[in-house]
Amino acid sequence: MKLQSLLLAAAIAAGPVILTAPAAYADQAAVYTGRFNNVAVQGYDPVAYFTEGQPVKGLKDHSVIYQDAEFRFSSAENLATFNQDPEKYAPQYGGYCAWAVSQGSTAKGDKDNWTIVDGKLYLNFNKNIQNKWNKDREGFIASADAAWPDVLSK
Repeated sequence: MKLQSLLLAAAIAAGPVILTAPAAYADQAAVYTGRFNNVAVQGYDPVAYFTEGQPVKGLKDHSVIYQDAEFRFSSAENLATFNQDPEKYAPQYGGYCAWAVSQGSTAKGDKDNWTIVDGKLYLNFNKNIQNKWNKDREGFIASADAAWPDVLSK
């Protein structure tokens, strides 16, 4: 009897937590990070896409928290550049796949499938999706801009 009473009391106490927990997890993070870490752009340096024209692995020693995610850089110079204007260098739509956002959804953005359009970095899920993206970048950007950030709460 005593165990039954304890279980009933625990269930009653946990009720509000159970009822509110799904709402707390309904919204996705504004920046896409790995499932088991809080690292943006898969640990690659977002400034390097602009300066070197390719993905370059970032270092934990050169990192900063921006929009609640850790961004890593290949050098102290790139970190300083990012800190001067993070909105210029951070990937659009928080690093989620730009094509997916244009479709009203989210998917991970991949460091190897990227484009810079009008001075902004966009990531795509994979090569096939990037090929779709490349067929109408401007149209997809307009659709994604209209969907962002509301798409995070779907």
